[in-house]
Amino acid sequence: MLKAVLLDLDGTLADTDPLHLLAWREVLRPYGLKVDPAFYRERISGRLNPEIVRDLLGLEGESAERLIEAKEARFRALAQGLRPTLGLTELLEKIKERGLLWGVVTNAPKANARHVLEALGLRPPLLVLAEEVGRGKPDPLPYRVALERLGVAPEEALAFEDSPSGVQSAVGAGVPTYGLLTGHGAEALLKAGARGVFRDFREALALL
Repeated sequence: MLKAVLLDLDGTLADTDPLHLLAWREVLRPYGLKVDPAFYRERISGRLNPEIVRDLLGLEGESAERLIEAKEARFRALAQGLRPTLGLTELLEKIKERGLLWGVVTNAPKANARHVLEALGLRPPLLVLAEEVGRGKPDPLPYRVALERLGVAPEEALAFEDSPSGVQSAVGAGVPTYGLLTGHGAEALLKAGARGVFRDFREALALL
């Protein structure tokens, strides 16, 4: 019996990936890195910021933190007038009608998560931040924490993700997971363990 719905944030609640791509492109350009959509999908999307800058630039400590802060400040400046993914409003209405629990599970830094949620006018009952639980996606810990806090078993929940690492995280926690085609192709999401893929939430309403 379905009791809870868990949602990723970036690329799931809203199509923020193009904005992240632009912000990363700007801060990485001085290092000679060209961030195009393929590079973004393969090297950046779904990963934690410290891992990204360590992998791409070998940066750690204060220098890494300064670059990350600059990137995220640029993202927040770009992320004005965000619109929810098509069908999200209807999905949340159906969740409320059925009396289901719901929450957001994200690798996004707290300031970004708050910014996006405020821009969308959303106040999820549960917000699990990878940076606060100690490990991020693709590790299953963020989803295990979400399940524990909601008091539901994995099979009593549904998860929606847009990246292979997010799908791996939810599936690793035992949660039936579906992918949104906002940033990655169907093949990558299905290979990561998604049960199916949707262009937006309008196609997913029948799951509830």
